[in-house]
Amino acid sequence: MNSPNPNSLKSRFTKGLVKALIRINKNHPRSSSSPSISSSPREIRRRYHKIKTAAYASMACAVGTRRAWSRALLWKIQNQACNGGVVRRSIGSSSHYSMKKIVEQNKINELRKVVPGGEGMDTWSLLEETAHYMKCLTTQVKVMSTIVEIYSPTT
Repeated sequence: MNSPNPNSLKSRFTKGLVKALIRINKNHPRSSSSPSISSSPREIRRRYHKIKTAAYASMACAVGTRRAWSRALLWKIQNQACNGGVVRRSIGSSSHYSMKKIVEQNKINELRKVVPGGEGMDTWSLLEETAHYMKCLTTQVKVMSTIVEIYSPTT
């Protein structure tokens, strides 16, 4: 049986995510003596946000600074606590475009909102970054699903 490549994107992401999850659990372990506190809606939202941020940060760190989306995501995570979010530039459409161009531009603008760092990219770079971002999100889902399968109680 082949051992996984420790330098693969999946391995780097898994290592970073597991470390982050351990750190989250050490800082705020779930208390079995007071289940009402650990399962309150506020606590669930807080843990959800921490896990989501850890997953995105782990994926961006695994990719490194080679991709615009990973740089943008890391910047957003680092600055989110300081200013409460990221300010997005608005991109307007000109009235001289044909209806088809306006619809196309609206779709591109929606894609810019989805891909971290997409606001500042030209269309071709945006499409390239989107493809890579989708690949990384797919890897993220596979790894997190595997973690859930491993740690879920069997019935």
